[in-house]
Amino acid sequence: MQLVTRVIALSRAIQLRRQLREVGKALEQLTPPVRRQLAAIAVREFNTASSSEFPHLYGTPPEDKYRAWGAGTDIGLERMQSENLQVRLRGLALWLTVAFHETKDSPYAEQQDLHKQVMRAMRSLKESVPAEQLKQWMKEDAEAA
Repeated sequence: MQLVTRVIALSRAIQLRRQLREVGKALEQLTPPVRRQLAAIAVREFNTASSSEFPHLYGTPPEDKYRAWGAGTDIGLERMQSENLQVRLRGLALWLTVAFHETKDSPYAEQQDLHKQVMRAMRSLKESVPAEQLKQWMKEDAEAA
C-alpha cells in the first residue's frame, strides 16, 4: 500500500510541477497593477480556503471530494486560459491557494519542493503590494471573520 501511495504522490507532484510552470509564466506576464489586483484576490481566496474544513479540497465540486486529490488546481488552470482578466486572476489565485494547502504538510520531498516553489510565487506577489495596503487587507479580512 505504501508503494501505491508513493506512486500517487509522485505522479501528483509531476502534474503540479508542470502546472506550476504555466502559473509562473502567467505571473511573469502580469503588469504591476494587475499583480496587486491578483494579490488582493489571492488574500481573499487564502482566507476563505483556510476557514474551510478541508483547505486542500477548496474549489472542488462536492461530487469529487473522495478522489485522491481535489480538482481546485485543474479548475484554476482552466480559468487561467480565459480571455477575461478577472477570470484569469481568480484562476491563478485558486491554483496558488489549493496548491499551497495540498503540498503544505506533505511527507514527500517532491511535494515539499513544490510547496517551496509555491511559496516563492506567493512571496513575489506579496512584494508587489505596498506594506500599508497589505496590512489594510489583512485587517479587513480579520474584521469580516
